[in-house]
Amino acid sequence: MELPGAPPLAELAAAFAALPVFPLFDAAYFIVSVLYLKYEPGAVEMSRKSPFASWLCAMLHCFGSYILADLLLGESPIQYFSNNSSVLLATAVWYLMFFCPMNLFYKCVSFLPLKLIFVAMKEVVRVRKIAAGVHHAHHHYHHGWFIMMATGWVKGSGVALLSNLEQLLRGVWKPETNEILHMSFPTKASLYGTVLFTLQQAHWLPVSEANLIFFFTMFMMVCKVFMTATHSHASPFAPLESCLCPVLFGSVPGGHSSHHHDQHGASQEGSHAPPPAKSKEELNEGTRKRKAKKAE
Repeated sequence: MELPGAPPLAELAAAFAALPVFPLFDAAYFIVSVLYLKYEPGAVEMSRKSPFASWLCAMLHCFGSYILADLLLGESPIQYFSNNSSVLLATAVWYLMFFCPMNLFYKCVSFLPLKLIFVAMKEVVRVRKIAAGVHHAHHHYHHGWFIMMATGWVKGSGVALLSNLEQLLRGVWKPETNEILHMSFPTKASLYGTVLFTLQQAHWLPVSEANLIFFFTMFMMVCKVFMTATHSHASPFAPLESCLCPVLFGSVPGGHSSHHHDQHGASQEGSHAPPPAKSKEELNEGTRKRKAKKAE
């Protein structure tokens, strides 16, 4: 039942999809991205020792998805840096986050109620980037579904996929934190979202792009705001994945590691085993030699 005077859902979704993201939503995206950079261990010290390296890390956090998408499509990876307004806005956010007197800017944006607003606004930009990535790849490869999925995915989660490169700029090397091996919720959600947008672009999903942007944005906003407010890292997809993955891909054998451990332990025990007991003849021979030595 619609409220009197309320616009229809289709018109609301179309108006939401046409909402410009610059500068307010982009500013929120940059604030949250650089805020997460400041949370990294040693990021503040690096900003004092090497401001240029800190600025490069901040630019990767802000524009890493554009860089990776351009590389996939064979375009210049620094093409987006021709957008002077966005680069200056991101630079201003980085400077205020790290060098504002008395750390006032950081204290304001990290205040939880305000931070939740910025997190919600960031998800608006993320979904727009996924949709734009799929549309951009469709313009070059009309029937390349996997290219559209890959481009939309990196547009939505390129910052996380470039995390190892960003760590190298900070002098840290942690290959075990590879985002593909251990996907976070935004990376998984971007992957599932780009599948939906690719199906919609190929006319296999009977829903308009504006409606898909609206509903998927609402889903991302609710999930991220809830996870940020509760400091939770649990993925909303975990219950479904725990049911489907063992059926589709099998489960890890439970006895493999213990069997390997038993073999390894047995080999170690064999290497440190006591020498075999001497036979009776060897003992008698040793006794005769000792008696002969005493007699001499």
